[in-house]
Amino acid sequence: MIPYARQSIDQADIAAVVEVLQSDWLTQGPLIEHFEQAMAQRCGATHAVAVCNATAGLHLACLGAGLGSGDWLWTSPISFVASANCGRYCGAGVDFVDIDPHTWTIDAQALALKLEQAAREGRLPKVVVAVAFAGQSADMRSIAVLARQYGFTLIEDAAHAVGARYAGKPVGCGEYADMTVFSFHPVKIITTAEGGMVLTARADLAARLRRLRSHGISRDPGQMTEESHGAWYYQQLELGFNYRITDLQAALGLSQLTRLDAFLARRRELAARYQRLLAHLPVSVQAPQQDAESAWHLFVVRLECDRIPRSHREIFDGMRAAGVGVNLHYIPIHLQPYYRDLGFKQGDFPQAESYYAQALSLPMYPQLTDAQQDQVIASLCGLLKLPVGCVNA
Repeated sequence: MIPYARQSIDQADIAAVVEVLQSDWLTQGPLIEHFEQAMAQRCGATHAVAVCNATAGLHLACLGAGLGSGDWLWTSPISFVASANCGRYCGAGVDFVDIDPHTWTIDAQALALKLEQAAREGRLPKVVVAVAFAGQSADMRSIAVLARQYGFTLIEDAAHAVGARYAGKPVGCGEYADMTVFSFHPVKIITTAEGGMVLTARADLAARLRRLRSHGISRDPGQMTEESHGAWYYQQLELGFNYRITDLQAALGLSQLTRLDAFLARRRELAARYQRLLAHLPVSVQAPQQDAESAWHLFVVRLECDRIPRSHREIFDGMRAAGVGVNLHYIPIHLQPYYRDLGFKQGDFPQAESYYAQALSLPMYPQLTDAQQDQVIASLCGLLKLPVGCVNA
């Protein structure tokens, strides 16, 4: 089976982890700060806070934005459920904004119209989570203008977009988003096994995120409510969580970061080759967002179902039967049973639902060979009842 994604671990990664295993630190050691500094430098960010996974990062970002009961978080329905769940963790209501039919990211024009109506109704969001889908940022410039106009905190869920760029700068630099959240899950651009990071330009936010990731505890005398009792003293200043990453994970992340450029280069080669191979097939690919350079975490196609002899499900099942581990990113969040119970229903976000009825994630990872990619295309051609020779490598 050719998987849709997989991690790339080499001997240097293994050596980095073994070195930590042989050191004095396994959990809260010096490599965490080194990893944060390296990611901040790579992204041109002022502050970076490493956490145990990107879901934890989204939760902490929402808490840092002051999201709570009675507030609203808006996001895209085409994302993993964590992009919405982070608002529910804070006791806030969640709503969605439909996607652009071409870029498949949150539609900035639809967002503007929804904000106008929400302003009239006194129901503006406190947080908007803009998802960088498949490695490509949303229209962050337009959304940032709306954030200033309507006063919401803009969080970029960039779980797919480590190494991506927007408007000539690295995603995570803080030019448009108040906070950016990365994921280091094994299928992402680089991995720490599990892990995530929140980047921000604001020192006050970074300090609070660091406190919240470790039970709300501080050892900083400047933050304490009374005089320190000694070097052993700490205070829990608020209710936090154990969302800490470990030195083991940070060591792997630092090692992976040295190969980020190579990973990105190969993903871009594969994406360009896919686009060439698919050009004459009855499928469409993600349109480029203006000013965005994708990291190509995923390569998603939309089947033009009215032009093919098989159903979406038959194509999906047929690809897997042929040894190609396609996937589908994502089921619209508002159609999940939990969110249906909150009042969402079929038809609420038609662009997202249309996308879901056609989407197919093809294999995309740096070790994918040209021969394997040819196998993917040949399998797809066969299921579409087209000759393999219909495309030219």
